Amino acid sequence: MDNDQAHFDEMLGATGARPPYAGYDAWFNAQDRARLAKKAAEAEAFFRRTGITFNVYGQSDAEERLIPFDLVPRIVSSSEWARLSRGIEQRVRAINAFLYDIYNRQEILKAGIVPIDLIAKNAAFLPQMMDFNPPGGVYTHIVGTDIVRTGENDFYVLEDNARTPSGVSYMLENRETMLQMFPELFSKIKVKPVSDYPKSLRRSLEASAPSTCEGRPCVAVLTPGIHNSAYFEHSFLADQMGVELVEGHDLRVIDGHIAMRTTRGYRQIDVLYRRVDDDFLDPMTFNPSSMLGVPGIMDVYRAGNITIANAPGTGVADDKAIYSYMPEIVEFYTGERAILKNVETHRCSEPDALKYVLENLADLVVKEVHGSGGYGMLVGPAASKKEIMAFAAKLKSNPGNYIAQPTLSLSTVPIFTKKGLAPRHVDLRPFALVSPGGVNITPGGLTRVALKAGSLVVNSSQGGGTKDTWILED
Repeated sequence: MDNDQAHFDEMLGATGARPPYAGYDAWFNAQDRARLAKKAAEAEAFFRRTGITFNVYGQSDAEERLIPFDLVPRIVSSSEWARLSRGIEQRVRAINAFLYDIYNRQEILKAGIVPIDLIAKNAAFLPQMMDFNPPGGVYTHIVGTDIVRTGENDFYVLEDNARTPSGVSYMLENRETMLQMFPELFSKIKVKPVSDYPKSLRRSLEASAPSTCEGRPCVAVLTPGIHNSAYFEHSFLADQMGVELVEGHDLRVIDGHIAMRTTRGYRQIDVLYRRVDDDFLDPMTFNPSSMLGVPGIMDVYRAGNITIANAPGTGVADDKAIYSYMPEIVEFYTGERAILKNVETHRCSEPDALKYVLENLADLVVKEVHGSGGYGMLVGPAASKKEIMAFAAKLKSNPGNYIAQPTLSLSTVPIFTKKGLAPRHVDLRPFALVSPGGVNITPGGLTRVALKAGSLVVNSSQGGGTKDTWILED
């Protein structure tokens, strides 16, 4: 196997396979490589047939692509997962408490822990959410926490996704594909299941329904429509949960509630899992030209007659400048030290930090505070002098729009290539469901893998692929 000694290899240690991979390694070494290559081609055909694609923007035309799937799983031991899930739950609870606080008493701002300007001038902060407590007190019903690893026991949170985290459909389809291709593997190696995520999601959403709801809550998924890059996931989750997939024009306000059009007339909705951005949610409150949302839904929401998941205004917690305060935020609301570490972060809005970043651009990763999908960022070690100079000009013109971080030595997991196994960098997005009853973390997540040798950018929009993520039973 082509091994890169500069990075922590999650599969191979100094004396062979690490304990979590021992069973898989023995199985893999007994396999015929031609058979595995055929299975890889079958998986690609299945994904193409099922329509598991996404749109790539930023070119002259949006291009639909298949997300590459790699058949070597990413394997995490039960003890490693126990620590990770404790850290994720602690962080998710702190984020929810932070959102409640900044939209109500703002104690963390009064205490001087988070600068007022960081909230007041934040594009994701919604004054319309002030002095309002959503049903059940939950702001972030679904959270995707991006985690990277740099060593045996070194895990870092790279970013929080508290608005509308995507990717869970790929987690489920990756597992289904592996179960179909290699059923014998799952009889040899005991892996925690992820297939009950849709049921857990529906239960969690129903548990978050308004207190005025009578009987079993009616849940629906709001999508911007078929042209959205994540439309496959919207329709997949609605189908798996057994709920309706709706667009804005299917909904209207009737008697102070949101109702959806059906073949039998309008039916009241109690919980709306929306995959439409805040700005387009209600043309009467936000962007008046929006055709994607529901006129008047914010009035119904503030009256306590519908649950919107995730709550409007949660994007403040995704802000990468706010991220830099997460250790203090966790401690402020939980009274505990953060279990999962943050990556060292330089806030370019601060003059000393900006000076340092400009002097060290070639060694840093620079991101937009509200950026996502790998767009608008600079990976210094992989950039040309011309790209660095152009980015420096952008930084100087709008420093508050950026943060910078050191280039981490991300762990690797092998991918299957024509020449055999080859190490590639990975990250992990586990999914947490939050309801008034607690936090439920699915034992697994979406492992994204950089398919280009040496690349640190794992985003599917930038050419990355995905792997099945196995959490081992005890």
